[in-house]
Amino acid sequence: MAINMASLVYPVMILLIMGYVIDCQALQKGFYSDTCPKVEDIVKSTVQKAFNDDATIAPGLLRLHFHDCFVQGCDASVLISGDSSERTAFANAGLRGFEVIDDAKSQLESVCPGVISCADILAIAARDSVSLAGGPSWSVELGRRDGMASSASDVSNLPAPIDSVDVQRQKFSDKGLSDHDLVTLVGAHTIGTTACLFVKYRLFNFTATGNSDPTISPSFLSKLQNMCPQSGDSSDRIPLDKDTVSKFDVSYFKNIRNGNAVLESDQRLWGDSSTKSIVQNYAGNIRGLLGLRFNLEFSKSMVKMGAIGVKTGSLGEIRKVCSQFN
Repeated sequence: MAINMASLVYPVMILLIMGYVIDCQALQKGFYSDTCPKVEDIVKSTVQKAFNDDATIAPGLLRLHFHDCFVQGCDASVLISGDSSERTAFANAGLRGFEVIDDAKSQLESVCPGVISCADILAIAARDSVSLAGGPSWSVELGRRDGMASSASDVSNLPAPIDSVDVQRQKFSDKGLSDHDLVTLVGAHTIGTTACLFVKYRLFNFTATGNSDPTISPSFLSKLQNMCPQSGDSSDRIPLDKDTVSKFDVSYFKNIRNGNAVLESDQRLWGDSSTKSIVQNYAGNIRGLLGLRFNLEFSKSMVKMGAIGVKTGSLGEIRKVCSQFN
């Protein structure tokens, strides 16, 4: 049978043009079954210990994984320290959890030297953090390798608090993620806090005329103004979910529906017909059922996000120390 070479070459060219590199290996469950079977147990115990000491580390580790995947793919490039590395970018200024990943890596190097990537540790730690906060657990596909570049100048496509839905949609679409993934993954804001810096502009001078963002409910506006006064410290932190800041649940979506979202980008999801219907599905009135639905969909979207731009096979490296290239 004759083979049309153009039919084989063309898709490859498309992938290369898009910036992807074809590799024969893919992420898989049980990747370390033979080489380091205790990897997930070690990471889980490390995250558990950190969580017991400070439960706010859960949203920190989850956000760390998200910020890693959205810049150069899930390759632990965000973990690299240095004057111009990703973690020095303004958008990454509040990232936390580096020491937890370093701790897990140190333990794994003593048991399975040169085997476990920092990128995989970060993906497992994010899953375990969600579970400890009362959210779902899922099987993490493994086999990522660590990237060999990290530059603050590349940190320009992370979703931002001021983004419109169209901008958010484009940023997620660029990573192969749908509107459904967007709303579901942003649901991670059910846990954690944000700085008043990203909120105050909505409260006192939203359109340069001294008014507030009209999408904020009046009762919640007064609470936000008390938590983030106009003359207050912009570095002060407030809960992203006004009701259950430490519990992974669907109250975040109810907040959006009721005009009680803390971030402008979150509240904007209610003003777009596509994202609004997804928010409504999660926010409905049957708490238990909708909680199960969100947990299931969040797990799926996390697996999908965790595969963005991964380096496998002979690409990248396995770092000895997560904050340094070999």
